This record gives sequence, C-alpha cells and structure tokens, in this order.
Amino acid sequence: MTWLYLPGQLAARFCFNVFGRLEVTGRESVPPYGPLIVVSNHLSYNDPPSLVASLPRVLDFLGKRELFSSPIKSAAMRAARVHCLDRRVGGIGAIRVALDLLAQDRAVVIFPEGHISADKALEDGLPGAAYLAIKSQAPILPVGITGTEKFPPWRMPLPLCRFQVNIGQPFTPPVIEGRMNKQAVASVLDLIMGRIAMLLPPQYQGVYTLARPGTEDPGRSVHPHS
Repeated sequence: MTWLYLPGQLAARFCFNVFGRLEVTGRESVPPYGPLIVVSNHLSYNDPPSLVASLPRVLDFLGKRELFSSPIKSAAMRAARVHCLDRRVGGIGAIRVALDLLAQDRAVVIFPEGHISADKALEDGLPGAAYLAIKSQAPILPVGITGTEKFPPWRMPLPLCRFQVNIGQPFTPPVIEGRMNKQAVASVLDLIMGRIAMLLPPQYQGVYTLARPGTEDPGRSVHPHS
C-alpha cells in the first residue's frame, strides 16, 4: 500500500515551486529504471520530500522504528514508501531491507552520514552505504542538497526561500575481488562521499572538503581519515 506517495509528490512539487523556489539540476541524469542507490547529504527533515519532489523516480526510504510508533503513523509511513528499520538489530537489518528493495529494481535513498548534520556540513560517512553498494553492485546516484535547513519542517508547505537539489552522474562501485575487507569498504565510502561533496558549495563539504577545484579525480576527496 503506497497510495500516499504520488499525492505527496504532487503536493511537494506544488508547495516547493509556488511558495518557495526549489531549483533542481541534473534531473536528466537519473536512470529511468533498474535498481538505484540514491546517496545524499542530510541537512534537515525537509530533505526526503525535497528528493521526492526533485527526482523522476519513485523513491523508497528507510525510517527509524520510532516513526511507526502508532497504527496511524505506521500506515502513513508505509503509504509514503518508508520502510521500518529497527536499529536495535544494527546495520545488518538496513542492508537486508535495502538489498530486497534493490532486487525489485527500486530506487533506495541512503543518507550515508546516518543522521542530520549538526553543523549542516558533511560529516563522516558510515560504512553501510558502501557495503550496500559493493554487495548489490547497483548504480549509485549522488545528490547534493543545499538550503533545506533554512526553514523548519512545520513550514514545509510554505518554505518561502530558495533551496537546491543538485543531481550528479550515476556511477557503479568497483568490483571487489575476494573477501570484502574494511579497507575496501572505506575506499568505496570515500568515493561516495567525494561524489556528494563535488555537488555541494565549499561551506557544505565539511570533512570531505575538496582540494583545489578542478584538480581532484572525480569522487576523490581530501579526507582526514583516508
């Protein structure tokens, strides 16, 4: 039951474009079908509806168990294509849910930081997104979001400001020969985070601040933990 998704998408597009100024670039880069991992920075609770309004694909999200705390909330979340994730069982649960969705040729949204950034700049990514990418070999679509932190979630229908969704080029993770180790996962994670950073202004790049613009290999970033 996902009846709420399309009406919500239409409402978000209407509100964000009529009562705000949502600027979307790179929409033509979104693969029209097949499994897809959408990775993005995370500035506020306004990010998921901004992605829904911006991407031409139907998106699936993983939501924390607390969002499903009542029958009404649970029904609403599932109708909006949000899938319950019980963090008590750790990251393996998220990987299993995401792999099942990708096997159905869905587009799954992952925020690699794992939470809303405290200072609104990129923080260290968590290994789950990289592990999922290596395991599934699904194309990865990087997205950079800016400006959604300018208005509180309760004012989502009336943002009254400019915000941007910058969609990059999809890429596939390298094939890992042999056993997957931490070094391989860390390398793919830096690749993912670097691609997101390239889509953001310098003040949003955080710990993945690019070196000199135009000199970095695509997807590579200067990261303190590399």
